[in-house]
Amino acid sequence: MNRMKYIVVAVQIAIVSFTAGAAFATESYKDLHTFSFYFENDIVARTDQAYTNGVKLTWVSPDLTSYAESENLPEWSLPLIQKIPFIHEPDLQRNIALSIGQNMYTPEDTARYDLVEDDRPYAGWTYFGIAFHNKNDRRLDSLEIQFGIIGPQSYADRTQRLVHEIKGVEISNGWDHQLKNEPGLAIIAERKYRVLRMEARNGLGSDTITHLGGAVGNVSIYANAGVETRLGLHVPVDFGTSLIRPAGDTSAPAGIGDPRSPGSLPYGIYLFGSVDGRAVIRDIFLDGNTFTDSHSVDRKNFVADISAGISVIFYQYKLSYAQVMRTKEFRGQEREHWFGSVSLSFSY
Repeated sequence: MNRMKYIVVAVQIAIVSFTAGAAFATESYKDLHTFSFYFENDIVARTDQAYTNGVKLTWVSPDLTSYAESENLPEWSLPLIQKIPFIHEPDLQRNIALSIGQNMYTPEDTARYDLVEDDRPYAGWTYFGIAFHNKNDRRLDSLEIQFGIIGPQSYADRTQRLVHEIKGVEISNGWDHQLKNEPGLAIIAERKYRVLRMEARNGLGSDTITHLGGAVGNVSIYANAGVETRLGLHVPVDFGTSLIRPAGDTSAPAGIGDPRSPGSLPYGIYLFGSVDGRAVIRDIFLDGNTFTDSHSVDRKNFVADISAGISVIFYQYKLSYAQVMRTKEFRGQEREHWFGSVSLSFSY
């Protein structure tokens, strides 16, 4: 049944992709939907531990002058949205983004059946997110609300078992010790700002995008800041190449001159490097369950992700790969964690 669902989703994506090409030439970048698929895994480092896997699907609406324009929101939600602060600033375009995803975390020694007390807990997080974006071609403000489930009902253990069986590799034996079931809520705000953009007549160019934000909720509490620099041919007018992280969906075209915009040269390639630092007050995947006793470790208060990669754009498609190093997250962790991040987006 699970495999049939994957097949159905793949067919739907293919249909949308092929029908998008026919309509693309008549649309403004403001009229484009953007669909993105993210996949992250530490297989590139030949490990199966820590943040070992993440998947995420995201849809971003066309530009709206107000959230009431969106036909994808139920009528009953519009009065509530009008009361949300910070998302109704005038003279900005707006987008709504919907996401669904799953992250999984394991200790280093997954062959053991007993509780690995000096390593991080097994944990899964399956969630749905809705984000409100306000933007122009220089600035993007995002407010995202994520809610989901942590624990056995996230079904992360079943997902990993299925993938390992398909790949023919050993399964993880310690999922009986994972965090207990707990509803999760996270509210995340972030501002991205393009502080510099340069482009020559031959299409070579660069830009630098900063970000500053934070999160509250029982899933995590942190403040974060970072920067991304991009250099290449026909660098897109969007807000960077993000990892799977809250308020990180930045691939939608945001201005004239983006290679995915009608009238622009429909290709581009660029290198990028980024860093995101977080001052962490709470991380349920290290601190353990909020309302009941569970396995936990002694969390570090500062964590950083350092990444570098390449992105390619061809017509409405954007494919990116990044190699990521995450600094040690808890005391006693032997080494930094490495993983790869792949994202594929298309605008239609």
